[in-house]
Amino acid sequence: MILETERLIIRPIKLEDKDSIFEYRSDKDIYKYLGWIPETVDDVAAFINKVPKQINEPETWYQLVLIEKQTETLIGDLGIHFFGKENQQAEIGCTLNKHFQQKGYASEAIKKVIDYLFQSLNKHRVITSIDPDNKKSIRLVERMGFRKEAHFIESFYMKGKWVDDLIYAMLKKEWKK
Repeated sequence: MILETERLIIRPIKLEDKDSIFEYRSDKDIYKYLGWIPETVDDVAAFINKVPKQINEPETWYQLVLIEKQTETLIGDLGIHFFGKENQQAEIGCTLNKHFQQKGYASEAIKKVIDYLFQSLNKHRVITSIDPDNKKSIRLVERMGFRKEAHFIESFYMKGKWVDDLIYAMLKKEWKK
């Protein structure tokens, strides 16, 4: 599966992507809100090797990378978590290299992936989980039409402490291209 937007190619992650991913995923400015922070390039390789070979497998995370068309540079990644036996819901999470943030790439990629989830995979609902302190991500998903459904208090154990978790969601019938 390869998706394209005006400025991006969105494709499945490959082992050859490990150095680029490690470069931004291990950046202390970026990983503040991330659950997975690789300590070495080998950690990234191990992560890539665990990604299922096929999209839409229940109870898996499928990982895509975002490639800027003009420079052919890997600028970020986007994970899709497929839920349960009915497999009608998905969770998404996007991480961008700090040098490519605030340029519309995240919204461009997320819109394309959401469209794919609703139109091609016929998902009923898409959610995203956000740290309440991650104001940029909150603004992004609200601009895209996600609604806040829950604020869970100290519900997620990360980096040695309990943190809050916001859940934003959108139904297929609410999605506008």
